Amino acid sequence: GGRGGGRGGGRGGGRAGGRAGSNGGLSCCSGARGVVASSSLSSSSGLASLSSVYEAQQFDRQMLDELFEVAQVMENVQPNTELSTCLQGKVMATLFYEPSTRTRLSFESAMSKLGGAVVSTENAREFSSAAKGETLEDSIRTVSGYADVIVLRHFVEGSARRAALVNAAPVLNAGDGPGQHPTQALLDVYTIGKERRQHGLGIDGATVALVGDLANGRTARSLATMLARNYENMHLIFVAPDVVRMGDDIKAYVDEQPGCTWEESTDLNEVASRCDVLYMTRVQKERFESPSDYELAKGKYIVDASIMDLLPSHAVVMHPLPRLDEIAAAVDDDPRCAYFRQAKNGLHIRMALLKVLLLQ
Repeated sequence: GGRGGGRGGGRGGGRAGGRAGSNGGLSCCSGARGVVASSSLSSSSGLASLSSVYEAQQFDRQMLDELFEVAQVMENVQPNTELSTCLQGKVMATLFYEPSTRTRLSFESAMSKLGGAVVSTENAREFSSAAKGETLEDSIRTVSGYADVIVLRHFVEGSARRAALVNAAPVLNAGDGPGQHPTQALLDVYTIGKERRQHGLGIDGATVALVGDLANGRTARSLATMLARNYENMHLIFVAPDVVRMGDDIKAYVDEQPGCTWEESTDLNEVASRCDVLYMTRVQKERFESPSDYELAKGKYIVDASIMDLLPSHAVVMHPLPRLDEIAAAVDDDPRCAYFRQAKNGLHIRMALLKVLLLQ
């Protein structure tokens, strides 16, 4: 495990203090409406310097708290109100070089609910000029002439950062190969905070198990990074078959964060009783070069009634979706299963991001 000594004597008192003192970045205060109502953020706002979103490391605790306050207000946006037209005249381009349902539709819905327009290509890898050999940089420069913000999903790690470097308008990373998915991490942290508040708990002090394909899972990589960087007395458990273990880069990053420890396991049954949050991921067949490695990894971990019986009563079960067989449909009605609420939260987080980036 990582910094194993931190898990024993030091975690108990620190965890209790963190829970008591934290609202998980979801305070419902009058200042939230002030942030949303203003056409620009004050210079003291951590979000004021945000020009594009390409990795989870861009966000500190202040920025998360401010963004989550905006997202809370976005949950209540009604048609024919000032907020519902605040992005009128703005255009968002969604460039997706890999398949997507939730991310693309939630971004497009977010833009529409705030009065903006959308231009879109669903399979840019096959049906855009990329098929003719056009570079990503040239595509971004061209599309930036049509849109005020670009949402990019690409199969190459680091592509969103490359796009942001050549584009004066904001670029939002909607997933870059096996690299990162920062807006998913934002909605995941927002969901953890909302779900734990129902039990009088904050995010600080939680034990979070990340389960499945952790080598290729950009959602798990981004979530681990964001939690380790911004919250106190966290403990991450990386549960995966050996062939898809969490990357050493993420473990090294977590080791550098004073508020977080980690361990590895291959046994979900042993881990379940210790989880405050159980974050399941699918094994991504499309990212395996070796069919035999995929066969070794698939179907190892399934959340069914027996796993649910092991989880604490306050636990939260999450999944970035789509799921295959990682979570049995029979447990969907358990109130601890939050994955469809999690998906809905993505709409409000992305509304908040668009509002912040386009009206600074």
